[in-house]
Amino acid sequence: MEEGWEQDMNQEMIAALRELEREKGIAFETILEGLEEAMASAYKSWWKQQHPELDEETFGVRAKIDPESGDLRVWVQELERIEHENEEGEITVETKVLSEQEVPVTDEFKGRIGAQTAKQVIFQRLRDAEREMTYEEFAGREGDVVTGIVQQSERRYTLLDLGKVEALLPQAEQVPSEPYRNGERLKGYITEVRKGSKGPQIVVSRTHPGLLKKLFELEVPEIAEGIVEIKAVAREPGHRSKIAVSSNEPAVDPVGACVGPKGSRVRNVVTELRGEKIDVVPWSADPATFVANALQPAKVREARVDPETQTALVIVPDYQLSLAIGREGQNARLAARLTGWRIDIKSETQFADEQRGGPRPAQPAPAAPAAAVESSPSSAQLASDDSGAAPAADAADGGAGSGADSAAAGGDSAAIEGESGATTDDDPAAAPAETEPSADESAVEPVVVDESAEEKAEA
Repeated sequence: MEEGWEQDMNQEMIAALRELEREKGIAFETILEGLEEAMASAYKSWWKQQHPELDEETFGVRAKIDPESGDLRVWVQELERIEHENEEGEITVETKVLSEQEVPVTDEFKGRIGAQTAKQVIFQRLRDAEREMTYEEFAGREGDVVTGIVQQSERRYTLLDLGKVEALLPQAEQVPSEPYRNGERLKGYITEVRKGSKGPQIVVSRTHPGLLKKLFELEVPEIAEGIVEIKAVAREPGHRSKIAVSSNEPAVDPVGACVGPKGSRVRNVVTELRGEKIDVVPWSADPATFVANALQPAKVREARVDPETQTALVIVPDYQLSLAIGREGQNARLAARLTGWRIDIKSETQFADEQRGGPRPAQPAPAAPAAAVESSPSSAQLASDDSGAAPAADAADGGAGSGADSAAAGGDSAAIEGESGATTDDDPAAAPAETEPSADESAVEPVVVDESAEEKAEA
Protein backbone atom coordinates (compact mmCIF):
# COMPACT_ATOMS: atom_id res chain seq x y z
CA MET A 1 0.00 0.00 0.00
CA GLU A 2 2.75 2.43 0.99
CA GLU A 3 4.83 1.51 -2.05
CA GLY A 4 1.88 2.22 -4.39
CA TRP A 5 1.25 5.59 -2.71
CA GLU A 6 4.94 6.42 -2.98
CA GLN A 7 4.99 5.58 -6.68
CA ASP A 8 1.94 7.76 -7.30
CA MET A 9 3.64 10.67 -5.51
CA ASN A 10 6.81 10.24 -7.52
CA GLN A 11 4.92 10.20 -10.80
CA GLU A 12 2.98 13.30 -9.76
CA MET A 13 6.28 15.05 -9.08
CA ILE A 14 7.59 14.08 -12.52
CA ALA A 15 4.38 15.33 -14.13
CA ALA A 16 4.69 18.63 -12.23
CA LEU A 17 8.26 19.06 -13.45
CA ARG A 18 7.14 18.43 -17.02
CA GLU A 19 4.44 21.08 -16.60
CA LEU A 20 7.01 23.57 -15.33
CA GLU A 21 9.10 22.84 -18.40
CA ARG A 22 6.18 23.79 -20.66
CA GLU A 23 5.03 26.86 -18.73
CA LYS A 24 8.32 28.43 -17.65
CA GLY A 25 10.54 27.19 -20.44
CA ILE A 26 12.91 25.47 -17.99
CA ALA A 27 14.44 22.23 -19.24
CA PHE A 28 13.27 19.12 -17.37
CA GLU A 29 16.86 17.84 -17.16
CA THR A 30 17.98 21.08 -15.52
CA ILE A 31 15.43 20.77 -12.72
CA LEU A 32 16.19 17.08 -12.31
CA GLU A 33 19.92 17.71 -11.96
CA GLY A 34 19.25 20.40 -9.38
CA LEU A 35 17.04 18.02 -7.41
CA GLU A 36 19.70 15.30 -7.45
CA GLU A 37 22.38 17.71 -6.17
CA ALA A 38 20.06 19.02 -3.46
CA MET A 39 19.00 15.53 -2.38
CA ALA A 40 22.64 14.46 -2.16
CA SER A 41 23.52 17.45 0.00
CA ALA A 42 20.49 16.94 2.25
CA TYR A 43 21.16 13.23 2.62
CA LYS A 44 24.80 13.91 3.54
CA SER A 45 23.69 16.18 6.38
CA TRP A 46 21.13 13.63 7.54
CA TRP A 47 23.73 10.81 7.33
CA LYS A 48 26.16 12.87 9.42
CA GLN A 49 23.51 13.24 12.12
CA GLN A 50 23.00 9.49 12.15
CA HIS A 51 26.79 8.81 12.23
CA PRO A 52 28.46 11.64 14.17
CA GLU A 53 31.82 9.85 14.23
CA LEU A 54 32.32 10.35 10.49
CA ASP A 55 34.43 13.18 9.11
CA GLU A 56 32.61 15.24 6.46
CA GLU A 57 35.77 15.42 4.36
CA THR A 58 36.11 11.63 4.16
CA PHE A 59 32.68 10.73 2.77
CA GLY A 60 30.29 12.00 0.15
CA VAL A 61 26.84 11.23 -1.20
CA ARG A 62 25.61 10.73 -4.76
CA ALA A 63 21.90 10.77 -5.58
CA LYS A 64 20.02 9.70 -8.70
CA ILE A 65 16.36 10.25 -9.63
CA ASP A 66 14.75 8.09 -12.29
CA PRO A 67 13.26 10.47 -14.92
CA GLU A 68 10.43 8.03 -15.67
CA SER A 69 9.33 6.72 -12.28
CA GLY A 70 10.79 9.38 -10.02
CA ASP A 71 12.46 6.83 -7.71
CA LEU A 72 15.33 8.17 -5.59
CA ARG A 73 18.53 6.15 -5.15
CA VAL A 74 21.45 7.19 -2.90
CA TRP A 75 25.11 6.06 -2.67
CA VAL A 76 27.53 6.85 0.16
CA GLN A 77 31.07 7.38 -1.10
CA GLU A 78 34.45 7.02 0.60
CA LEU A 79 36.68 9.94 -0.38
CA GLU A 80 40.39 10.65 -0.30
CA ARG A 81 41.84 14.16 -0.34
CA ILE A 82 45.03 14.61 -2.36
CA GLU A 83 47.01 17.84 -2.16
CA HIS A 84 49.11 19.09 -5.08
CA GLU A 85 51.61 21.95 -5.08
CA ASN A 86 52.33 23.74 -8.35
CA GLU A 87 55.47 25.59 -9.41
CA GLU A 88 54.24 28.86 -7.91
CA GLY A 89 53.80 27.27 -4.50
CA GLU A 90 49.99 27.21 -4.59
CA ILE A 91 48.34 24.14 -3.07
CA THR A 92 45.33 22.59 -4.75
CA VAL A 93 43.17 19.84 -3.26
CA GLU A 94 41.77 17.00 -5.34
CA THR A 95 39.06 14.66 -4.07
CA LYS A 96 39.22 11.05 -5.24
CA VAL A 97 36.39 8.51 -4.82
CA LEU A 98 37.79 5.30 -3.37
CA SER A 99 34.52 3.37 -3.15
CA GLU A 100 30.77 3.85 -2.95
CA GLN A 101 27.92 1.81 -1.53
CA GLU A 102 24.19 2.14 -2.13
CA VAL A 103 22.14 2.73 0.99
CA PRO A 104 18.39 2.59 1.43
CA VAL A 105 16.44 5.83 1.58
CA THR A 106 14.38 5.85 4.75
CA ASP A 107 10.80 7.03 4.98
CA GLU A 108 11.87 9.78 7.40
CA PHE A 109 14.12 11.30 4.78
CA LYS A 110 11.58 10.86 2.00
CA GLY A 111 8.89 12.62 3.98
CA ARG A 112 9.75 15.89 5.71
CA ILE A 113 13.39 16.37 4.66
CA GLY A 114 12.89 15.33 1.05
CA ALA A 115 9.80 17.49 0.55
CA GLN A 116 11.41 20.63 1.97
CA THR A 117 14.57 20.11 -0.07
CA ALA A 118 12.64 19.54 -3.28
CA LYS A 119 10.54 22.64 -2.70
CA GLN A 120 13.56 24.87 -2.08
CA VAL A 121 15.43 23.53 -5.09
CA ILE A 122 12.49 23.92 -7.45
CA PHE A 123 11.88 27.53 -6.38
CA GLN A 124 15.57 28.36 -6.65
CA ARG A 125 15.83 26.79 -10.07
CA LEU A 126 12.78 28.72 -11.20
CA ARG A 127 14.31 32.02 -10.07
CA ASP A 128 17.64 31.22 -11.70
CA ALA A 129 15.97 30.18 -14.94
CA GLU A 130 13.84 33.34 -15.09
CA ARG A 131 16.91 35.49 -14.48
CA GLU A 132 18.81 33.70 -17.21
CA MET A 133 15.91 34.06 -19.64
CA THR A 134 15.62 37.77 -18.84
CA TYR A 135 19.34 38.24 -19.34
CA GLU A 136 19.25 36.46 -22.69
CA GLU A 137 16.26 38.58 -23.72
CA PHE A 138 18.05 41.88 -23.06
CA ALA A 139 21.64 40.80 -23.79
CA GLY A 140 21.08 41.18 -27.52
CA ARG A 141 19.26 44.49 -27.20
CA GLU A 142 22.16 46.78 -26.46
CA GLY A 143 21.58 49.87 -28.56
CA ASP A 144 17.77 49.63 -28.40
CA VAL A 145 15.33 52.06 -26.80
CA VAL A 146 13.12 50.82 -23.95
CA THR A 147 10.25 52.51 -22.16
CA GLY A 148 9.98 52.26 -18.40
CA ILE A 149 8.22 53.79 -15.43
CA VAL A 150 10.25 55.83 -12.97
CA GLN A 151 10.21 53.90 -9.69
CA GLN A 152 12.85 55.63 -7.62
CA SER A 153 14.86 58.76 -8.25
CA GLU A 154 17.90 59.63 -6.14
CA ARG A 155 21.01 61.72 -6.56
CA ARG A 156 23.19 58.87 -7.77
CA TYR A 157 20.74 56.94 -9.94
CA THR A 158 17.16 56.51 -11.10
CA LEU A 159 15.37 53.17 -11.39
CA LEU A 160 13.05 52.38 -14.31
CA ASP A 161 10.57 49.50 -14.13
CA LEU A 162 10.63 47.61 -17.44
CA GLY A 163 8.16 44.93 -16.34
CA LYS A 164 10.30 41.82 -15.83
CA VAL A 165 13.37 43.70 -14.67
CA GLU A 166 14.49 47.12 -13.47
CA ALA A 167 16.83 49.35 -15.45
CA LEU A 168 19.42 51.62 -13.87
CA LEU A 169 19.84 55.21 -15.07
CA PRO A 170 23.11 56.46 -13.52
CA GLN A 171 23.69 60.12 -12.76
CA ALA A 172 26.38 60.33 -15.46
CA GLU A 173 23.78 59.27 -18.07
CA GLN A 174 21.13 61.74 -16.92
CA VAL A 175 20.40 65.15 -18.43
CA PRO A 176 20.84 67.73 -15.64
CA SER A 177 17.91 69.84 -16.86
CA GLU A 178 15.46 66.91 -16.83
CA PRO A 179 13.43 66.24 -13.67
CA TYR A 180 12.40 62.60 -13.17
CA ARG A 181 9.16 62.12 -11.23
CA ASN A 182 7.90 58.83 -9.82
CA GLY A 183 5.28 57.16 -11.97
CA GLU A 184 6.06 58.91 -15.24
CA ARG A 185 7.01 57.03 -18.40
CA LEU A 186 10.52 57.54 -19.72
CA LYS A 187 12.49 56.23 -22.68
CA GLY A 188 16.10 55.15 -22.28
CA TYR A 189 18.89 53.89 -24.53
CA ILE A 190 20.36 50.53 -23.43
CA THR A 191 24.13 50.89 -23.12
CA GLU A 192 25.04 47.79 -21.10
CA VAL A 193 23.53 44.51 -19.92
CA ARG A 194 25.44 42.58 -17.27
CA LYS A 195 24.75 39.75 -14.87
CA GLY A 196 24.30 40.55 -11.19
CA SER A 197 23.78 38.63 -7.99
CA LYS A 198 20.06 39.48 -8.05
CA GLY A 199 19.56 38.98 -11.76
CA PRO A 200 20.49 40.90 -14.91
CA GLN A 201 21.33 44.57 -14.52
CA ILE A 202 20.41 46.87 -17.40
CA VAL A 203 22.04 50.28 -17.70
CA VAL A 204 20.23 52.92 -19.79
CA SER A 205 21.18 56.42 -20.89
CA ARG A 206 19.38 59.67 -21.68
CA THR A 207 22.48 61.46 -23.01
CA HIS A 208 23.73 58.96 -25.60
CA PRO A 209 23.60 60.19 -29.24
CA GLY A 210 22.09 56.82 -30.14
CA LEU A 211 18.91 57.80 -28.27
CA LEU A 212 18.30 60.64 -30.73
CA LYS A 213 18.94 58.34 -33.67
CA LYS A 214 16.59 55.64 -32.37
CA LEU A 215 13.83 58.15 -31.64
CA PHE A 216 13.95 59.34 -35.24
CA GLU A 217 13.79 55.73 -36.40
CA LEU A 218 10.61 55.28 -34.38
CA GLU A 219 9.03 58.48 -35.71
CA VAL A 220 10.15 58.41 -39.36
CA PRO A 221 9.04 55.33 -41.36
CA GLU A 222 11.46 56.20 -44.18
CA ILE A 223 14.39 55.68 -41.80
CA ALA A 224 13.08 52.33 -40.58
CA GLU A 225 12.60 51.22 -44.21
CA GLY A 226 16.09 52.32 -45.22
CA ILE A 227 14.99 55.03 -47.66
CA VAL A 228 16.43 57.81 -45.48
CA GLU A 229 19.68 57.25 -43.62
CA ILE A 230 21.09 59.11 -40.63
CA LYS A 231 24.76 59.67 -41.47
CA ALA A 232 26.00 61.53 -38.39
CA VAL A 233 24.75 62.76 -35.01
CA ALA A 234 26.19 65.45 -32.74
CA ARG A 235 24.52 66.22 -29.45
CA GLU A 236 24.80 68.42 -26.39
CA PRO A 237 22.15 66.79 -24.19
CA GLY A 238 19.43 69.07 -22.96
CA HIS A 239 20.47 71.99 -25.19
CA ARG A 240 20.90 71.34 -28.91
CA SER A 241 21.57 68.54 -31.40
CA LYS A 242 22.37 68.20 -35.09
CA ILE A 243 21.76 65.23 -37.37
CA ALA A 244 22.90 64.81 -40.96
CA VAL A 245 20.56 62.79 -43.19
CA SER A 246 20.70 61.53 -46.76
CA SER A 247 18.24 59.81 -49.08
CA ASN A 248 18.78 56.62 -51.04
CA GLU A 249 16.01 57.62 -53.44
CA PRO A 250 16.27 60.89 -55.40
CA ALA A 251 12.54 61.54 -55.16
CA VAL A 252 12.57 61.62 -51.33
CA ASP A 253 13.68 64.73 -49.47
CA PRO A 254 15.57 63.47 -46.38
CA VAL A 255 15.17 66.67 -44.37
CA GLY A 256 11.46 66.95 -45.15
CA ALA A 257 10.89 63.32 -44.23
CA CYS A 258 12.50 63.82 -40.81
CA VAL A 259 10.70 67.09 -40.12
CA GLY A 260 7.31 65.71 -41.15
CA PRO A 261 4.08 67.52 -42.02
CA LYS A 262 4.11 70.88 -40.25
CA GLY A 263 7.06 69.64 -38.18
CA SER A 264 5.02 66.90 -36.47
CA ARG A 265 7.73 64.21 -36.54
CA VAL A 266 10.60 66.28 -35.24
CA ARG A 267 8.25 67.86 -32.69
CA ASN A 268 7.53 64.44 -31.18
CA VAL A 269 11.26 63.81 -30.78
CA VAL A 270 11.74 67.23 -29.20
CA THR A 271 8.90 66.51 -26.77
CA GLU A 272 10.47 63.20 -25.73
CA LEU A 273 13.82 64.95 -25.16
CA ARG A 274 12.12 67.61 -22.99
CA GLY A 275 12.53 70.57 -25.37
CA GLU A 276 16.01 69.89 -26.75
CA LYS A 277 16.45 71.82 -30.02
CA ILE A 278 17.27 69.73 -33.09
CA ASP A 279 18.78 70.84 -36.41
CA VAL A 280 18.23 68.47 -39.35
CA VAL A 281 20.75 69.16 -42.13
CA PRO A 282 21.37 67.42 -45.47
CA TRP A 283 24.47 65.25 -45.69
CA SER A 284 26.84 65.61 -48.65
CA ALA A 285 29.81 63.61 -49.87
CA ASP A 286 31.56 66.90 -50.67
CA PRO A 287 33.30 68.06 -47.46
CA ALA A 288 32.92 71.77 -48.28
CA THR A 289 29.18 71.42 -48.88
CA PHE A 290 28.75 69.27 -45.78
CA VAL A 291 30.57 71.79 -43.58
CA ALA A 292 28.44 74.63 -44.98
CA ASN A 293 25.25 72.64 -44.33
CA ALA A 294 26.36 71.72 -40.82
CA LEU A 295 26.50 75.39 -39.81
CA GLN A 296 22.80 75.89 -40.51
CA PRO A 297 20.73 77.92 -39.72
CA ALA A 298 23.58 80.32 -40.55
CA LYS A 299 24.11 81.13 -44.24
CA VAL A 300 27.60 80.40 -45.54
CA ARG A 301 29.09 82.45 -48.39
CA GLU A 302 32.03 80.12 -49.05
CA ALA A 303 33.74 77.07 -47.54
CA ARG A 304 37.30 75.99 -48.28
CA VAL A 305 38.64 72.65 -47.03
CA ASP A 306 42.17 71.35 -46.61
CA PRO A 307 42.15 67.52 -46.55
CA GLU A 308 45.76 67.32 -45.38
CA THR A 309 45.14 69.21 -42.13
CA GLN A 310 41.44 68.26 -41.93
CA THR A 311 40.51 71.91 -41.48
CA ALA A 312 37.83 74.01 -43.14
CA LEU A 313 37.77 77.79 -43.62
CA VAL A 314 34.21 79.11 -43.66
CA ILE A 315 33.41 82.66 -44.81
CA VAL A 316 30.04 84.07 -43.74
CA PRO A 317 28.41 87.48 -44.18
CA ASP A 318 29.11 89.94 -41.39
CA TYR A 319 25.55 89.83 -40.10
CA GLN A 320 25.64 85.98 -39.97
CA LEU A 321 28.85 85.66 -37.96
CA SER A 322 27.30 85.51 -34.52
CA LEU A 323 24.65 83.07 -35.76
CA ALA A 324 27.30 80.80 -37.29
CA ILE A 325 29.31 80.72 -34.07
CA GLY A 326 26.20 80.28 -31.93
CA ARG A 327 25.55 80.98 -28.30
CA GLU A 328 28.73 80.24 -26.38
CA GLY A 329 30.15 78.70 -29.58
CA GLN A 330 27.55 75.94 -29.54
CA ASN A 331 26.63 75.95 -33.23
CA ALA A 332 30.27 75.82 -34.33
CA ARG A 333 31.12 73.06 -31.84
CA LEU A 334 28.25 70.87 -32.97
CA ALA A 335 29.12 71.44 -36.62
CA ALA A 336 32.71 70.37 -35.95
CA ARG A 337 31.58 67.20 -34.18
CA LEU A 338 29.04 66.42 -36.88
CA THR A 339 31.50 66.75 -39.76
CA GLY A 340 34.73 65.68 -38.07
CA TRP A 341 36.51 68.76 -39.49
CA ARG A 342 38.23 71.60 -37.65
CA ILE A 343 36.25 74.67 -38.61
CA ASP A 344 37.63 78.23 -38.87
CA ILE A 345 34.85 80.83 -39.19
CA LYS A 346 35.57 84.30 -40.54
CA SER A 347 33.39 87.20 -41.62
CA GLU A 348 33.66 88.68 -45.10
CA THR A 349 35.16 91.92 -43.75
CA GLN A 350 37.76 90.13 -41.67
CA PHE A 351 38.69 87.80 -44.54
CA ALA A 352 39.08 90.78 -46.88
CA ASP A 353 41.23 92.63 -44.35
CA GLU A 354 43.48 89.59 -43.97
CA GLN A 355 43.81 89.32 -47.73
CA ARG A 356 44.76 92.99 -48.06
CA GLY A 357 47.21 92.74 -45.19
CA GLY A 358 49.21 90.11 -47.01
CA PRO A 359 52.17 90.74 -49.37
CA ARG A 360 51.32 93.14 -52.25
CA PRO A 361 53.25 93.72 -55.49
CA ALA A 362 55.38 96.90 -55.48
CA GLN A 363 53.70 99.90 -57.20
CA PRO A 364 55.69 102.91 -58.53
CA ALA A 365 55.00 106.03 -56.48
CA PRO A 366 54.13 109.25 -58.41
CA ALA A 367 56.88 111.86 -58.74
CA ALA A 368 57.05 114.51 -56.00
CA PRO A 369 59.03 117.84 -55.70
CA ALA A 370 62.39 117.48 -54.09
CA ALA A 371 61.57 120.04 -51.44
CA ALA A 372 58.44 118.20 -50.47
CA VAL A 373 60.27 114.91 -50.18
CA GLU A 374 63.03 116.45 -48.05
CA SER A 375 60.70 118.34 -45.72
CA SER A 376 58.34 115.53 -45.33
CA PRO A 377 58.99 112.14 -43.77
CA SER A 378 60.32 109.49 -46.11
CA SER A 379 57.86 107.40 -48.05
CA ALA A 380 59.31 104.27 -46.46
CA GLN A 381 58.63 105.69 -43.01
CA LEU A 382 55.05 106.60 -43.96
CA ALA A 383 54.50 103.15 -45.38
CA SER A 384 55.83 101.59 -42.21
CA ASP A 385 53.60 103.81 -40.08
CA ASP A 386 50.54 102.90 -42.14
CA SER A 387 51.37 99.22 -42.13
CA GLY A 388 51.89 99.35 -38.39
CA ALA A 389 48.55 101.07 -37.84
CA ALA A 390 46.59 98.59 -39.89
CA PRO A 391 47.71 95.51 -37.96
CA ALA A 392 47.08 97.37 -34.75
CA ALA A 393 43.47 97.92 -35.74
CA ASP A 394 43.19 94.32 -36.88
CA ALA A 395 44.70 93.15 -33.63
CA ALA A 396 42.21 95.21 -31.69
CA ASP A 397 39.38 93.69 -33.65
CA GLY A 398 40.83 90.22 -33.33
CA GLY A 399 41.46 90.68 -29.62
CA ALA A 400 37.85 91.59 -29.02
CA GLY A 401 36.69 88.61 -31.01
CA SER A 402 39.19 86.38 -29.25
CA GLY A 403 37.90 87.32 -25.83
CA ALA A 404 34.31 86.75 -26.87
CA ASP A 405 34.99 83.49 -28.58
CA SER A 406 37.27 82.07 -25.90
CA ALA A 407 34.63 82.81 -23.32
CA ALA A 408 32.03 81.30 -25.63
CA ALA A 409 34.00 78.13 -26.21
CA GLY A 410 33.95 77.42 -22.47
CA GLY A 411 37.05 75.24 -22.62
CA ASP A 412 35.50 72.92 -25.20
CA SER A 413 38.03 70.74 -27.00
CA ALA A 414 36.15 70.51 -30.28
CA ALA A 415 39.19 72.12 -32.00
CA ILE A 416 37.27 74.92 -33.74
CA GLU A 417 40.04 77.17 -34.88
CA GLY A 418 39.68 80.67 -36.17
CA GLU A 419 36.97 81.79 -33.79
CA SER A 420 39.54 83.95 -32.04
CA GLY A 421 39.75 86.01 -35.19
CA ALA A 422 35.99 86.32 -35.71
CA THR A 423 34.23 89.51 -34.66
CA THR A 424 30.53 89.81 -33.92
CA ASP A 425 28.22 92.34 -35.55
CA ASP A 426 28.15 94.38 -32.39
CA ASP A 427 31.92 95.02 -32.36
CA PRO A 428 32.38 98.83 -32.35
CA ALA A 429 35.93 98.51 -33.70
CA ALA A 430 34.73 96.74 -36.84
CA ALA A 431 31.92 99.21 -37.66
CA PRO A 432 33.96 102.12 -39.00
CA ALA A 433 36.16 99.81 -41.10
CA GLU A 434 33.85 100.31 -44.10
CA THR A 435 34.06 104.13 -44.11
CA GLU A 436 37.78 104.60 -43.43
CA PRO A 437 40.18 104.54 -46.40
CA SER A 438 42.27 101.42 -46.69
CA ALA A 439 46.00 101.22 -46.37
CA ASP A 440 46.30 100.81 -50.14
CA GLU A 441 44.61 104.13 -50.84
CA SER A 442 46.89 106.03 -48.45
CA ALA A 443 49.92 104.39 -49.98
CA VAL A 444 48.83 105.28 -53.54
CA GLU A 445 48.43 109.01 -52.80
CA PRO A 446 51.64 110.09 -51.01
CA VAL A 447 51.37 113.60 -52.47
CA VAL A 448 48.44 114.41 -50.21
CA VAL A 449 50.42 113.27 -47.21
CA ASP A 450 53.43 115.42 -48.28
CA GLU A 451 51.28 118.53 -48.69
CA SER A 452 49.83 118.18 -45.23
CA ALA A 453 53.32 117.79 -43.86
CA GLU A 454 54.45 121.00 -45.61
CA GLU A 455 51.50 122.96 -44.25
CA LYS A 456 52.35 121.84 -40.75
CA ALA A 457 55.97 122.86 -41.28
CA GLU A 458 54.99 126.37 -42.49
CA ALA A 459 52.67 126.84 -39.54
